[in-house]
Amino acid sequence: MQFQRINIAEAKTLLDNPATRIADIRDAMSFQAGRMRGALNVDNDTVGSFINESQKDAPLIVCCYHGNSSQQAAQFFAAQGFTEVYSLDGGYEMWKMAVPELCES
Repeated sequence: MQFQRINIAEAKTLLDNPATRIADIRDAMSFQAGRMRGALNVDNDTVGSFINESQKDAPLIVCCYHGNSSQQAAQFFAAQGFTEVYSLDGGYEMWKMAVPELCES
């Protein structure tokens, strides 16, 4: 399985689907300071339960700081059986500048 890289506009379109999930892999402090609306913080301690509790055929957007680490994480999720995995280019830093109305803290 492979993942796809997507830009902000493509991610916004994916979020029109209520089944789409967002896995934010940044550290807990950064996540608490601000995140994409509806994102879940996924780290080494929670990744197992996230995988077990997720619908693997639903779209999954993986978000990090700038869109680099999310590519590796997206590949990991694809290898775990997720069928529609996306890495957000530019990460949360670009997201919060482009669509601050779709952020929460």
